[in-house]
Amino acid sequence: GRYRRALFVHTPAWVEYRVKVPQGGRLDTGLGTLGSEPPTTFQVTVTPPGEQAETLLRETLVDRGAWTQRSVDLGAYAGQVVTLSLEAESQTEGRVALWGAPTLTGPRATERPNVIFYIIDGAGAEYMSVYGYNRRTTPNIERLAAEGAVFERAYSNASWTRPSTASFMTSLQNSVMGGARNGFNVVPDDALTMAQHMHRAGYQTAVFTPNPNAGKMSGLERGVDLHREEWPEMNATRHHRESSKFLHGAFWNWRDAYPGEPYWVHFQTVDIHGDFPAAAPFGGMFVGPERVAWMEEADGRIREARDRGAEGPSEIFAETGIRRSVMNSARQGFYDEAMAYNDDQLGRLVERLKAEGEWENTLLIVGGDHSIRAAWRDMGLAIQDSLPAPWEDPMFRPSITRVPLIFVWPGHIEGGQRFSQPVVSMIDALPTILDLVGLPLPEVMQGQSLAPLLLGTGSVEARPVILDEFWVDPVTDEFRGILEVVDGRWGASLEINPEPPEEDEPEGRALRRRPVPLLLYDLWNDPVCLHSVHEKYPDLVEKYTAFLEEQWEAHQALGQYFTPAEDVVLTPAQLEMLRTLGYIR
Repeated sequence: GRYRRALFVHTPAWVEYRVKVPQGGRLDTGLGTLGSEPPTTFQVTVTPPGEQAETLLRETLVDRGAWTQRSVDLGAYAGQVVTLSLEAESQTEGRVALWGAPTLTGPRATERPNVIFYIIDGAGAEYMSVYGYNRRTTPNIERLAAEGAVFERAYSNASWTRPSTASFMTSLQNSVMGGARNGFNVVPDDALTMAQHMHRAGYQTAVFTPNPNAGKMSGLERGVDLHREEWPEMNATRHHRESSKFLHGAFWNWRDAYPGEPYWVHFQTVDIHGDFPAAAPFGGMFVGPERVAWMEEADGRIREARDRGAEGPSEIFAETGIRRSVMNSARQGFYDEAMAYNDDQLGRLVERLKAEGEWENTLLIVGGDHSIRAAWRDMGLAIQDSLPAPWEDPMFRPSITRVPLIFVWPGHIEGGQRFSQPVVSMIDALPTILDLVGLPLPEVMQGQSLAPLLLGTGSVEARPVILDEFWVDPVTDEFRGILEVVDGRWGASLEINPEPPEEDEPEGRALRRRPVPLLLYDLWNDPVCLHSVHEKYPDLVEKYTAFLEEQWEAHQALGQYFTPAEDVVLTPAQLEMLRTLGYIR
């Protein structure tokens, strides 16, 4: 489950580099082989100018089931320009030998900061005390906010992980990258990811996540030195509720193996995505043991009702006699406990960064890929007296896409800043990070840099926030999906090329069909977006229909810059994780 960028050769072979060795120089690399006997011998030699080659490492590898990590001290050659040779040989020609992310480092020699891009999968801003929630779910993030800047109104650009993560890693909308084809939205090869931008600039790069939707399923392992999304140690206990602990441990192991700077790391935790209640001591903080037992019994009754053919929440709750408000209150408590656990682990990570002397050289970004919906499907709406119609489900509903977005960079971003305007989105993350660390922005991007605001050097354009999710019809090859906008007081959702109704269409599917292509919401008077007001404001319907149709044409035109990527093949481990996280049955 550990994927590494690797230099591979067929024995016998050697690769030579002409390098200037820094003070305290060291070479860090993994050694690996494929296939069966015979063993493979790895060797590292250094040749100073006008001298004989000196062997610094020679090791015969027989374990083909894991990487063997090695560090080679080059300090004796500090300041010299030498030939560094990586060699491999075997008794049988043609054996594959792998050098995992060979990296030459010395003392920190750059002003560019380390970058920690910390995504809390399923983090709803409205359920975080740093954003005013009435339970103290994020005290550590509150302390971080006091050291940095908080965007009060930030959105993800899609309602779930796969399209959302691909968008904020490229600063491109889902439809521009080709939407979902055969269920996948693999990032096109010619759309550079955040990891690729950072790696090309000399950053060591790593990704730690248990969610395949944030990794190889979308091609997001490109440009990454170490990519981990399979966690046998986590799966063994099904403690995905403790994912942050495992991810942070893997990060520190990576830092031990590759201690050079600068580095870029992407965390995407799933602590609040499932496996409730939360780990100790947070389990029980908001939901007592009696309520936990009641929930287990109630979940069993719901499963039995489904087995008998009950469909939809209303029918299931009516048949079981379970009070929806009681169940959702408990579920909210589970979610809040898990948020508090992840917050605690993030606080521990920051404390260790400070202890290791890395904090002052670190840019930390805390964000989310979507809100609470993935965990509990619009929790809170189910206890309203007036429920929305089945077809009313805008992506910009706060419980779906309102997420945290916080930037902390000691000595550079002034602490205690809170921006209620402009409204921003996660698609702005990539250009902002590149701008902050002094790297060129992508030639093609749909987000904008927020760095002028963060650094106090200027303002940024007030833009409407765009959200979209699209898929390609496998029969007609036609794009179908939803394109939305948040524009001040108004939110509008336009359905593009809706799927035509089937003969004898099931009643449930028919009820979910929109009566009109564009739904309109008054975000001032209906902030949770319960009911469309399209009938009340025909002039606004016309305005936003034209606006979103123009956006759709622009997305199609921009998409011509990119070649849609191919599908991916899922491993058994990825499939099992997707089931565990609730994406598939």
